Parts: sequence; structure tokens; C-alpha cells
Amino acid sequence: MIQVRDGQCGMCVHFGENNTDDKPKLLQIRATHQAPEHMVQQCGLPGHAQYDLWVTPESGCAGFAPAEQEQLHVWPQETS
Repeated sequence: MIQVRDGQCGMCVHFGENNTDDKPKLLQIRATHQAPEHMVQQCGLPGHAQYDLWVTPESGCAGFAPAEQEQLHVWPQETS
């Protein structure tokens, strides 16, 4: 696991924002500030769309936008 700090892609609202399948993983990263070493997600920053940019949680750029407060918590999973 790698440590993810505020200002890095793993804490950015654009990190993986178009990949709804990974939402639980992204919530976990934002809550714990830890991410798998080899994780890569697409950057959803509109200014980067033309590049099809893929980044790691510890990457960063000037377009950083902090994830909303509700995106920083891990909600308990429902049990069947």
C-alpha cells in the first residue's frame, strides 16, 4: 500500500470519477489515505479529456479538486 496525501490524485474528485465500478475502492482510498501500489485510474478532469490520461493515486496536477465530503467516508455495506 502507498500513502496518499491531500493534493494527490487519490484525494481528487476527478480520480476515477467516470469508473462507477471502482467507487467503493475510491471511497476507501479517500477515507484511509492508502491505495494499492499498482492502481491506475482514468483522470476525469475535463481539461485532460483529450489526452485519455491515466494516473496513479499519488500522481498530481494543477487541476486538483478535493473530493466532496460525502466522498471521503466509507459507508457500511448492507448485509443480506
